[in-house]
Amino acid sequence: MPTTLELIPLADFPLVEPGQNVAQLIAACLEKNGLALMEGDVLIVAQKIISKAEDRYVRLADVEPSPAALALAEQADKDPRQMELVLRESQEIVKVRPGVVIVEHRNGYVHANAGIDKSNIPARDNDPQVLLLPKNPDGSAQILLETLSRYSGIGVKIIINDSFGRAWRNGTVGVAIGTAGFQPLYNQVGEKDLYGNILEVTESAVADELAAAASLVMGQAAEACPVVLARGLTLQAAETGSHSLIRAKSQDMFR
Repeated sequence: MPTTLELIPLADFPLVEPGQNVAQLIAACLEKNGLALMEGDVLIVAQKIISKAEDRYVRLADVEPSPAALALAEQADKDPRQMELVLRESQEIVKVRPGVVIVEHRNGYVHANAGIDKSNIPARDNDPQVLLLPKNPDGSAQILLETLSRYSGIGVKIIINDSFGRAWRNGTVGVAIGTAGFQPLYNQVGEKDLYGNILEVTESAVADELAAAASLVMGQAAEACPVVLARGLTLQAAETGSHSLIRAKSQDMFR
């Protein structure tokens, strides 16, 4: 673990449009900020710019609610068209109350409203639209890694983060929904603590810890800082993605 960790926001990052190459935008923004990638660097990238580049917009006018969506909208006091999208993006509806629908997303994470969002996207008063999560965040992270590594010659590591609520605490925190280039979990089972005791279950979610730290720099409103460079870490290289962070349903004590 590092003695010092730097979190460096990439200032003046441009607004992202569908079809743009996010890796190219990051490379240009690094250069504009006078930064060069170094071995061990981690780039934490907001999910929203990945979804925008992948054109994950949906016009609500194009959505026809199913009977199940109408029933869910009645329970949750929400737009039936948005509830139709929630159903399409989810494997399971976990909990519902007015204002909130908790689901198991088709990518495995349990969170509110299937990550479907209206914030920080172009507003259309008479033609509302929403933004879905990337179809394959781990795949998107891997593409960023490969492209940026070609540009820089550096084996950069990638996290795609999003904001999640938590079942047992108020407020949202940044969470890794996509990773590439490193082991998202730091398993310390078998190591010794300060007093020589053998650690039996200690496993740190380093990807989530970095995602949350970067979220403090990114902000949630009009800060316009969707990419943060984390420097000072030595992470274990791995080809695994973020799915190791998802607890198996059989071990989920909250469902």
